[in-house]
Amino acid sequence: MSTIDAVIFDWGGTLTRWHDIDFHAESLALAQAVPTVEGTPADEAARAEQAARLHRAGAVVWGRSRDQHVSSTIADLFDEAGLEHDPELLSAYFDFWEPHTATDPDVAPLWQKLRGRGMAVGVLSNTIWPRAWHRGFFERDGVLELVDGDVYTSEIAWTKPDERAFQAAMEAVGATDPTRCVYVGDRLFDDIHGASSAGMRTIHIPHSVIPASQVGHTVGEPDAVAHRLADIPEIVDSWS
Repeated sequence: MSTIDAVIFDWGGTLTRWHDIDFHAESLALAQAVPTVEGTPADEAARAEQAARLHRAGAVVWGRSRDQHVSSTIADLFDEAGLEHDPELLSAYFDFWEPHTATDPDVAPLWQKLRGRGMAVGVLSNTIWPRAWHRGFFERDGVLELVDGDVYTSEIAWTKPDERAFQAAMEAVGATDPTRCVYVGDRLFDDIHGASSAGMRTIHIPHSVIPASQVGHTVGEPDAVAHRLADIPEIVDSWS
């Protein structure tokens, strides 16, 4: 029998390829969800001011995640900016991000191999997005049925690297022993340091360019490095 019960994955930069993002354009797209007064379109200056407030709020929200490991939602982001928002108007924000959400082609065969070896497949993502968005991306790319359990920090109280986030992910896939679980991620703080602190083995995917503002206080030392997701079964087999 395998000595590994579950392999749990980060999402952005791990299951998706790393992309550089224009955060000003992101904030402008997000500002489209601020309701207008009696249907009167907001002028360019008003939208720019709203976008600036949302950009600053984003720095606060993700700063809390980095430093206090406290989770947030899209609604929390608007609250921090002091702006109302209509969830039905988030389509511009969704459309901005959608091109950056493609699942790596290696994911489906990788997950099939792991499950064929009797290992559960899980996902744990630091995110403000709702569960439905993430699962929708997996469904679009034909891999949702290969996920045994998934946790999105927008629906729990903590973010990585808090050990409780990793414990929630283990519970989601039915695992109880962290020493028999592997976590795969692209960030040496959130993913590698966090999972190691929770007692899990770790695999680093070293292709992301982490912005300085998102680098935490500790650099974790991974148990292994995978330059392609397709390398993971061989690594996991070596631990079995």
